[in-house]
Amino acid sequence: YGVRNSLLLAPMPTASTSQILGNNECFEPYTSNVYTRRVLSGEFVVVNKHLLKDLVRLGLWNDRMKNQLIAANGSVQNIREIPQELKEIYRTVWEIKQKSILEMAADRGAYICQSQSLNIHMLEPSFAKLSSMHFYAWKLGLKTGTYYLRTKAAADAIKFTVDKNQINELAPQASVNDHAENGHKSLVADMIAQNGNLKANGSTHTPEATLNGSACSLDDPDCEACSS
Repeated sequence: YGVRNSLLLAPMPTASTSQILGNNECFEPYTSNVYTRRVLSGEFVVVNKHLLKDLVRLGLWNDRMKNQLIAANGSVQNIREIPQELKEIYRTVWEIKQKSILEMAADRGAYICQSQSLNIHMLEPSFAKLSSMHFYAWKLGLKTGTYYLRTKAAADAIKFTVDKNQINELAPQASVNDHAENGHKSLVADMIAQNGNLKANGSTHTPEATLNGSACSLDDPDCEACSS
């Protein structure tokens, strides 16, 4: 493959054509199972037609399910009514390891003579993560590595059209996913309290853990010591 032709195949994320034909963009996973499409005539909500078909088949599609999907930004992972099998199938690109995306691109590469427009989706990008991905793609044999870096907005948009009761029902489920983060915050709070007690007792000893935030680290997004 790629010996006779050099400019024949070049899969690209053609958004407009994909929308007209009712497909997803090129070979990319869905960024969301529910999203708003803006055109000259106005805006309209688009639902993943494959997910919609499965939900209708199972008798799960109704206004309540629609509101839950919108409230969850198109993710099905925290909706109790949806079976686990469908949750595995309809993961969004934010819920798929980018390492797997790169490996699938490498598998396609043998059948592509020119190149492919591969986008990376990362919630919290850093110099270290991006460098690791580029070198991993290079080791896999990708010709041009990656295309765009996609991230999410820092603030979530207010959903005025969603029933607040639906959002409140999703909150307890989402709190399970935040358990680890809350445990980390609790540990930090205990460290701060311990440090305060040491100062109150006149001790000048500073716990080693409190100094870790001051060290130069590629994993720290606020660190600007090496301009990365």
